Amino acid sequence: MTLTAPTDTALATFRARAEALVDEHPVVTQNPYTRWFATGAATLDDVRHLTVQFSVFSHLFVEAQLRKVINAPSLEAYHGGKEILLNELGVVFRPTGRPAELADGDVVATEGSVEGSRYFHRAAHFEWLLRFAAPLGLGFEQLGRRRHGTPSTLYFCDELLRVYGADDPSTAEGASFAVERWAAAGFWKELIAGLEQFRDSSGLALPLGFWTWHDKVEDQHAQHTEDELTEVYGEPWFDERRFLAGAHEMLDGVHAFWSGLEADRRRTRR
Repeated sequence: MTLTAPTDTALATFRARAEALVDEHPVVTQNPYTRWFATGAATLDDVRHLTVQFSVFSHLFVEAQLRKVINAPSLEAYHGGKEILLNELGVVFRPTGRPAELADGDVVATEGSVEGSRYFHRAAHFEWLLRFAAPLGLGFEQLGRRRHGTPSTLYFCDELLRVYGADDPSTAEGASFAVERWAAAGFWKELIAGLEQFRDSSGLALPLGFWTWHDKVEDQHAQHTEDELTEVYGEPWFDERRFLAGAHEMLDGVHAFWSGLEADRRRTRR
């Protein structure tokens, strides 16, 4: 645990260690599923399977985010966690000096705050996925529930609850840092590339707002996470070892999710 005020050099050294841990993890460097998906080779069954499993992760993420809010180490972290949670549930971000807006159900701001904003049922992230899934023949009862998850998907969800939502703040901060840096590393773009090709070849009117919005917002989330590391590094409770362990365990959970999808893909092609 840090007992004295950290130097800029100490923070820079630790930040480099944390970034390397994420950037060198197999889920970032070797994700065969998303790389394959980006080629446009996915069939209707492939896209349906991805959608169901992603909907389970996306919906159950709300549980992990709520636990992160409950276990927040400071009022500032509590507010930050609620921003993410409430946005997930349908409170749109309101850019400074502008009213909250929702256009065509999917086009909403990627920056701002939920403070003083508005709630829309259709702005909930899970409902974005419902609209995406409808042309695929998937309805509300087929999506987002734990019983629809494969073992690898459920393992990921449980690790989010355990590590990302941990009551130890260093562990939770490490998991948050890892998740946001991984999410900004490009997997959204690979999924979007594949979905656009599938949409064009299939002729299905697939609204891609859920996927494109998350791709746009991740760079901002990653920057916020970088800033948060600067803020928490000097806290008396901060522990480098637990931070890095939380980051690594969380990435292993993410990797399990994508490895499960890749195994499912290969199994269906035997």
